[in-house]
Amino acid sequence: MLIPDRMGVMILGEGSLFPQAMMPLFIYEPRYRDMLSESLATHRMFCLAMQRMDAIRESPSRIATLGLVRASVKNSNGTSNLVLQGLIRVRLGKIVQTKPYRQHLITPLKETSERSPEIEALLGRSLDLVEARLRQDQPVPLELIRQLAGGGQRLPETRVEDCLEALKAIREPGRYADLVAALLLPNPMARQMILEAVDPEHRLRQLVVFLLAEVNRAAQGGGDDDFLGADPGDEGDE
Repeated sequence: MLIPDRMGVMILGEGSLFPQAMMPLFIYEPRYRDMLSESLATHRMFCLAMQRMDAIRESPSRIATLGLVRASVKNSNGTSNLVLQGLIRVRLGKIVQTKPYRQHLITPLKETSERSPEIEALLGRSLDLVEARLRQDQPVPLELIRQLAGGGQRLPETRVEDCLEALKAIREPGRYADLVAALLLPNPMARQMILEAVDPEHRLRQLVVFLLAEVNRAAQGGGDDDFLGADPGDEGDE
């Protein structure tokens, strides 16, 4: 697939789209209507980025996801309902257009699928935490986890063990981390930090920290997510 060097960018306050994930969107702002219209007439793609938490003005996070419009239905009032599928992580460069909608130069970010002893250890630790979290209160349907992980045909009843086996079968460490983060991390900042961890090993390290926080939070009866023990300063993901 040919990826242009510039792309329209939609900014969401608490939204992160992971590669290969699907996200339903309701398009109502005039600028995003224009962006969608031009996208559908050309490459059917635009970027989705989370609003930077430290910015006063509207400002996207530097790492975003390039998405493909899989389906779009225009309503009689000019709004649209669509399904956006994440394709790849991209780094947003300088703004090249602000009206009628924001457009940035983009750089696709490649990642390795190699598995090292460190990655294997992190995968094992994270799977232990996934199992612990699922056995606490099953925050998402087990069948959904198994199907998204590539678990094959639908089962009459899906067990935690079925989900774990499906997750173990994912060969790409980065894809595994993305899927688990999308399904089991409710905090948008935690998900964004996973998205920004381009290096799979760093991503898995972050995932372990956040999963441990989720397990501890659930064990203590809920409350605010305390995930700030992660190390967001690691920039080894260029």
